[in-house]
Amino acid sequence: MLAALYPSKKALKESIAKPLRYQETSFFGEEFRPDGQFCVVGPSPTNRRWFAEVTMSAGIIAKVK
Repeated sequence: MLAALYPSKKALKESIAKPLRYQETSFFGEEFRPDGQFCVVGPSPTNRRWFAEVTMSAGIIAKVK
């Protein structure tokens, strides 16, 4: 699961139409995809306070659930 480097889910939602700030956490290769959906955790991989589903389009955040 990617770590989204935002202090809150609200801050992530406010970043729609911008590139995602993230940190890879998987031992099995990159999880980031410039197009598609994936789950993220925030604000850091060790301090999991919130989760979100992010939809990306051409490397830009299109939607956050």
